[in-house]
Amino acid sequence: MSSKPASSSSFDVEAVRRQFPCLSQSIRGVPLVYLDNAASSQIPQPVVDAISGFHGEDRSNIHRGVHTLSQRATTRYEEARSKVQAFIGAPHLEEVLFTSGTTQSLNLLANGIGQSLKPGDEILITAMEHHSNIVPWQMVCERTGASLKVIPITDAGELDMQAFHRLLSTNTKLLSVVWISNALGTINPVEEMIAAAHALDVPVCLDAAQAVPHTPVDVQALDCDYLAFSGHKLFGPNGVGILWGKRDLLNALPPYQGGGDMIESVSFEKTTYAPLPNKFEAGTPNIAGGIGLGAAVDFVNSVDFTAAAAHEAALLEHATERLAGIPGIRPIGTAAQKASVYSFVIDGTHPHDIGTILDQQGIAIRTGHHCAEPVMRRLGVDATARASFAFYNTHDEVEALGQGLERVVRLFGLT
Repeated sequence: MSSKPASSSSFDVEAVRRQFPCLSQSIRGVPLVYLDNAASSQIPQPVVDAISGFHGEDRSNIHRGVHTLSQRATTRYEEARSKVQAFIGAPHLEEVLFTSGTTQSLNLLANGIGQSLKPGDEILITAMEHHSNIVPWQMVCERTGASLKVIPITDAGELDMQAFHRLLSTNTKLLSVVWISNALGTINPVEEMIAAAHALDVPVCLDAAQAVPHTPVDVQALDCDYLAFSGHKLFGPNGVGILWGKRDLLNALPPYQGGGDMIESVSFEKTTYAPLPNKFEAGTPNIAGGIGLGAAVDFVNSVDFTAAAAHEAALLEHATERLAGIPGIRPIGTAAQKASVYSFVIDGTHPHDIGTILDQQGIAIRTGHHCAEPVMRRLGVDATARASFAFYNTHDEVEALGQGLERVVRLFGLT
């Protein structure tokens, strides 16, 4: 049994944990060990309070009402947009579009870009994408005759960068790439990829769903053209997310949906559309979710991100060393640059059985293909078990995971 490593930073994890009510509960009589953060993080009390405060005090529709509740709700919602703008370093407020999450953000973009594609055009993605950055582009290519090109990955779960440079061409109309893989934790060299794409005037979209909880984001420094992420992975609520895009590019895209609040004028003969961001925000939005996302941004801004990142890196290092000593465990995804995700299999054991036995010990992990079936096939597995860490996790929880997996291998006769 490995010992708990010394603290790698001054990060006060216990002070952070106290702000997350869900983490204080017990499951099956033992303290919850929540290691499914790549799927959804928990939310701190200030986010809970912001959401309940809207419903309890300001519940009303936004942008349209002259009464006090509507005005207050509108102010809180648009303040949240401003917080996101500052959080990602966007130069213009109207570039920040509220969506239901990364999936809708990418579908919105695919719908818009797809209307200008034709046979011979290419969309370039990677072999480690989440389904939400595969299927929308497949649908667009099927509809337009454009081609979907895929950058392969190595056995370690890293991008084949030589292949990337070969595949990128003047036929590429968009490079849409995951920044951090949800299934493997691989951190992709997005700065290099953006520079190479821009050298050929190819715009770049980053799926930042896994990146925003782990690394600072500055869209101007990155010089990406679009960026998408979800609130529920950033210690915020479900059902809300962001698509950011450069203003001139968003202005050139056609609307994604029609309805209220996205129009300037409607007649039966012709409709004209509202300017950004309303052009892409048809109908009544998830107002509470937007306000909750703003509160989540406030919370993340209150955390020492550098110290939190060092803490997460130490957790991943501890888990990698701790689990390496358990018979039968084989890590899946061993990239040199990784976020705090540890995917693995135990030979002869189905990942669902691993997850079920760990749940009996109060340990929550994710099992399955993680909405990344092509990654699984490339690396020769049907599914994996995945432990994913946030800055509120502890070294004691890593040890609990190790002990839980030791019980798994004993039950299956692997020791």
